[in-house]
Formats: sequence, C-alpha cells, structure tokens
Amino acid sequence: MRPENLTSVTEFILEGLSNDRNTQILLFTIILIIYLVTILGNLVIILLVQVDAHLHTPMYFFLTNLSSLEICYVTTTVPQMLAHLLSGKRVISFIRCAVQMYIALCLGSTECILLGAMAYDRYLAICSPLIYTVAMNRERQRQLASASWAGGFLLPIINVICTLRLPFCNPNHISQFFCELPVLLKLACGNTHVLELAVFVVSALILLVPLSIILTSYGLILWAVLQMQSAAGKSKAFSTCASHLAVVTLFYGTLICMYLKPRAGTTSNHDKQIAFFYIVVTPLLNPIIYTLRNKDIHTAVANVLRRQSMGQKVEP
Repeated sequence: MRPENLTSVTEFILEGLSNDRNTQILLFTIILIIYLVTILGNLVIILLVQVDAHLHTPMYFFLTNLSSLEICYVTTTVPQMLAHLLSGKRVISFIRCAVQMYIALCLGSTECILLGAMAYDRYLAICSPLIYTVAMNRERQRQLASASWAGGFLLPIINVICTLRLPFCNPNHISQFFCELPVLLKLACGNTHVLELAVFVVSALILLVPLSIILTSYGLILWAVLQMQSAAGKSKAFSTCASHLAVVTLFYGTLICMYLKPRAGTTSNHDKQIAFFYIVVTPLLNPIIYTLRNKDIHTAVANVLRRQSMGQKVEP
C-alpha cells in the first residue's frame, strides 16, 4: 500500500503557545520584536565580517556561517508562529508540516556539527598556534563548513522519511507551536517503537558526537591555558572561548532535553517551553553573546562608523 493511502490526515492543528486572545496579541508583539532583533543582530555580524579585513579569520568565518544558519533557523518557524498568533488560526497542511519538520531538523543538526567545528578551530588556535594558519587554511575552513551543512541536511532524512510513511489518524492536534518530530510521532496510529528507537539513535549521533568533540577540545584548551605564564594570554584565551561555551551550553542543553530524554511523564507545556528556548531565544542570544565582550567586533564597529563619518565629511 502506498504511503498516501496510509495517511488519512491531510492537515494538522497546532495548539500554539496560548488560547487566550489577549495573550496571543502580547506574545505576537514580543516574538516579533525578538525575531527582528535576531535577524538584525546576525546580519550585523555577517556584514562586519565581510567589510572588516581584520575579521577575515577562521573564527569569524565559522561565526558568519553560524549567523547565516540562525537567520534561516528562526525564519523556518517564527513567521508561521507569528501568523498563527495574529490570525488565531493554527491549521497547517500535511505537506507544509513535513517540509517545516525536515528543514528545522536539518538546520538544528547543522548547528550541532558546526559548533563542533568551531570548538576544533579554537583548539588549534590555542593549543597549536604555530601550525594554526596552515592547519586551518581557507580550504580547510570550507571543508569543515561544507561538511557541517551537508551532514546536517543528510542525517535527518532517514527519520523524516520513516515518519512520513506512518499512518496518521485523528485526532490531528499537535501539542506544539510548530511541527517537530518527537511530538508528531505521538499522533501516529501504528507501532512507533522501532522508529522512536531510530530517532533516538540518529539524535544521539547528531548531538553526542559533536558534543564529545567540543568537550574534548575545551578540556585540552583548559589544560593549555592553565600552563600559560602570561595573565594576559590566559584572559584572552578564556574570553574567546567563554562565548562559544555559553552558546554550546544553551543550545545543546535544550536539545538534549527534547530529543534524548524519556518521553513518558513529560507534559506538552514543558516541551513547548524547551522548544521555545532553542527556536526563539537561543538565536537571539547568539549574536549578543558573541559580541558583548568581543573586542574585535567592537573595533570593527568603530572602524565602520569612523569610515562612514569620514565619508560624510568629504562630501561637498
């Protein structure tokens, strides 16, 4: 029997964040502001890296990839969430739900792998500074970035295809504000134990392999920093790594809670809170964390503003 004959549901109803109309309008305003600030913050990072030659380094090459990824990530889910909050209608077709689920999984997986590549970059920069330029040349940067994007888009295919082949029957209410794999599996009519195991294994692969690279890299970095004699060198090393560790902790912590925890005993509100954090909050915090104490970014902003003011002065 073909998959389309197995699937009796043609659309899903997202429960969303709230059923109260006043709360929906308030959430719409807050999330819209967060979305615009997220887009603007990540665009600023991308533009600064492009226009300032001092930022043409591997660290900022990967940061540009991360910022581009965050823009795509929030745009996959947040505009639909805003439209549903504004209109009060939360219906999504089966095809749109499948596409959203796949793209969100791909971008989330890509970010996991990319954060691992960024940790490896910091390890080379701090622990092997003499060979860093050669080891992390432009070609190696492109290879790591390409592998992150390719791996992120290929690994979730198995889970998504297997999920879409399941029969979905009424009720068709998704206890979430967007189409997410663990929540969608709850609506399947057939036996999902094998698929749930496959989802767990693939999720563990995507999450834990990069996380092990990150933990190993920063363990070696910490050891190398503790051996440094210069207080200024220690301070600079800790400063450049602290922002990355903060992003890793926020992103990985929430994803592990969603994809690797036992599903029994969890409530839909708890899942929504976790998902809201890594879908909406983390992409907002990333540009803030990376720029708040980053002297290179501060200098780049000052240089751009100085050039603009000088350009205005020379105009007749």
